[in-house]
Amino acid sequence: MTLLSGADLAVRLNGNDILRDVSLSIAAGEIVTLVGPNGSGKSTLLRTLIGALTPSRGRVTRARDLRIGYVPQKLAIDATLPLTVRRFLDLPRPAAKAEAQAAMTRCGVAHLAKRQMADLSGGQFQRAMLARAILNRPQVLILDEPTQGLDQPGAAQFYQLIEQVRQDLGCGVLMVSHELHVVMSASDRVICLNGHICCEGTPEVVSAAPAYRELFGTGTGGALALYRHDHDHHHHHHHEAAQ
Repeated sequence: MTLLSGADLAVRLNGNDILRDVSLSIAAGEIVTLVGPNGSGKSTLLRTLIGALTPSRGRVTRARDLRIGYVPQKLAIDATLPLTVRRFLDLPRPAAKAEAQAAMTRCGVAHLAKRQMADLSGGQFQRAMLARAILNRPQVLILDEPTQGLDQPGAAQFYQLIEQVRQDLGCGVLMVSHELHVVMSASDRVICLNGHICCEGTPEVVSAAPAYRELFGTGTGGALALYRHDHDHHHHHHHEAAQ
């Protein structure tokens, strides 16, 4: 059953066409991943689907009373503002004690309930964000680059947690990601976006598609090489700085 869909969406921001002719749908229980270069409109598409942006053309259809859990790309928490993990779950409205506890337990942050959000590691912070997003047992969970800034083991663990949440809740998942190799293994469907949909399908189909190769190099090997290159590059600079 389709929970959330967009038909022929176009989005213009400040006179620029960010998205055009984008159609997609998310069904219960499936993990759909959006990949694409920076500036390809991935965050814009997510924000349009949740209703934060109005498309200039096309329409978004949500199942009746659809519950959406959304984990934004970046959330700046003011370090001077005292905010514990448990209190964070009360934004924007108080969470029932049992539900908050269940969400924190499911996401592995129950032991951090009294810790300040500003003091958490990247992985802990993302888990706290996820706990808040699943409080209302969403039917669709939408995540914008949830593992940005996490190391590879941290990212892999987080994706395992997403798969677990999907199983527990039976929700559809739509996420934007850069870790192509991880995503490829964790997705039912991959949509390659670059202002419009270049290609979509199962990970195997997409990684073999010419449009995908044009954007990311050859197959997952290319994606891995891309990841390793960024990774080594990063470390290389790190060493220079250290010497």
